[in-house]
Amino acid sequence: MVILLMFVNWGIESKKWQLLINHVQQFTFSKAFKSVLAGCSVTMLTPNRIGEYGGRILFVEDEHRIKAISLSLVGSISQLLVTMLMGCIGLLYLRFISHNNSNALAVLPEFWGDVLIYMSVGITVLLLLFYLRLGWLVRVMEKLPALQKVVNHIRVLDEFNNQDLLLILILSFIRYLVFVLQYVLMLQVMQIDIPVGLCFWLMTVFYLVMAVAPSIGFIELPVRVSASWVIFKLYTTNQLGVSTASLGIWMINLVVPAVIGSLLILSIKIVKER
Repeated sequence: MVILLMFVNWGIESKKWQLLINHVQQFTFSKAFKSVLAGCSVTMLTPNRIGEYGGRILFVEDEHRIKAISLSLVGSISQLLVTMLMGCIGLLYLRFISHNNSNALAVLPEFWGDVLIYMSVGITVLLLLFYLRLGWLVRVMEKLPALQKVVNHIRVLDEFNNQDLLLILILSFIRYLVFVLQYVLMLQVMQIDIPVGLCFWLMTVFYLVMAVAPSIGFIELPVRVSASWVIFKLYTTNQLGVSTASLGIWMINLVVPAVIGSLLILSIKIVKER
């Protein structure tokens, strides 16, 4: 089931990428899927997965590649926005609503716990405003002569109306639910005895931490394991189960797609050399 959800996960991301890139070049779903997996391969070698843009544009025509990077950023911002929003809700739930004797924020002094919540909410609001005003940002930059070269490459963002942006955001939200469900299922397999509802909100905080923590794809595993244990240790003593779940999700969601993406990139190079 967890492996099946991997394909659903990347399938949703591929559909999102197809909707975005179609503004400059027509992509089939199959081509978008290959492009996304190629991005997974490159991102394993770069900080905070910024390399995915380099992998995806390998399937884009040369004249559209810079525009494609800006489009890929839209998709990444929408995913980050959902992660931040759900993480904020998770923080608020654990801080003010959860009736468990333990509290995931108990690892921080109360003052710093509140600071974390307010900062997260503030950043999320700013990110939401930025996301919904991409066209406005382009029009402001058009008025600055020094930025004309940049504007020529990002003017495509002005084509997105709120309905388009909302659709991308909805797909990002569905994808988010999928990889949270993956993790919850993996924790259940590892016999982590935490109620599913509470586990869901703990995962939202975990993904919030992973979104802001600096990391590089191929050495991200220790960060994942440490972050998950810090969050879950107040609710379970099964450290091995939590660590194994982190390893399993890392392998399924990142390593396997990266290996497939590497083969796709290699096939592109072989075809070009012929």
